[in-house]
Amino acid sequence: MSEWKHIPILATEIADLLLTRPGGVYVDGTLGLGGHTSLFLSRLGPSARIFGFDKDSEALAMAKERVHDSRLTAVHASYTQAPDVLAAAGLPGADGALFDLGVSSYQLDNPQRGFSLLRDGPLDMRFDTQAELTAARIVNEWGLTDLERILTDYGEEPQAHAIAMAIMAARRQGRIETTFDLKKIVEGVVRGRGKIHPATQTFQALRIAVNDELGSVRTVVELLDKLLIPGGRAAVLTFHSLEDRLVKNYFKQLAASGAWQLVNKHVIVPSYEEIRQNSRARSAKLRVIEKL
Repeated sequence: MSEWKHIPILATEIADLLLTRPGGVYVDGTLGLGGHTSLFLSRLGPSARIFGFDKDSEALAMAKERVHDSRLTAVHASYTQAPDVLAAAGLPGADGALFDLGVSSYQLDNPQRGFSLLRDGPLDMRFDTQAELTAARIVNEWGLTDLERILTDYGEEPQAHAIAMAIMAARRQGRIETTFDLKKIVEGVVRGRGKIHPATQTFQALRIAVNDELGSVRTVVELLDKLLIPGGRAAVLTFHSLEDRLVKNYFKQLAASGAWQLVNKHVIVPSYEEIRQNSRARSAKLRVIEKL
């Protein structure tokens, strides 16, 4: 387990803005391998508590092994259940919550999870390996209209129709089973796009569809009022424009209501140095809001 590496993104900036009470209660909505939580615990006092949520049971086990701190309660569940979990623990709410909406390095680097187009593996892409819907089911069973829709809406793919047609044609010859099967299909349709691989947007679209990621973003914002106590803050870390646009607009609506205020009026992005050390940070955007 310990072989997997994880570099938490914008960790210092998040800790600076989120940890307003040393003895407070905090939620890490995507515990992953525990990178952000480890930093948080190093800054918090002995009475603090962190509830870390993750739908990925393998990542959760590794996080518990790596963090190994009695102040952490690791929960195998979606962060959407956080208000109920805190209530069951007799807590009125959280002083702060982080929602890291990115795919963890562990998931990307493990070919058996099917997220990466750089490593051949089963076409899976599930955050929760117990969920039924996989990327393979989508590309092999969904109709042309639905394939084109998710490629357009979730991948912002300009050649969505051509790719969907190519997928339909390929599956008539045999089931599309692996990441390299799909990558080869897209490469036959889309030519070079500079540093971005032609299949990047297709893979993004499938991952979002498999995990209902945009639905999860909406749920995050809807549960904030129930989750946070007055003075509590929420930090949301996004990695593509669709998510960031949703968060930006929702936060503006909350601030306009007068019951919330933006902690950072302008989006926070990683420094050049952080991106140099961790290329996966390059698309990250952080927004923080406080409940009044």
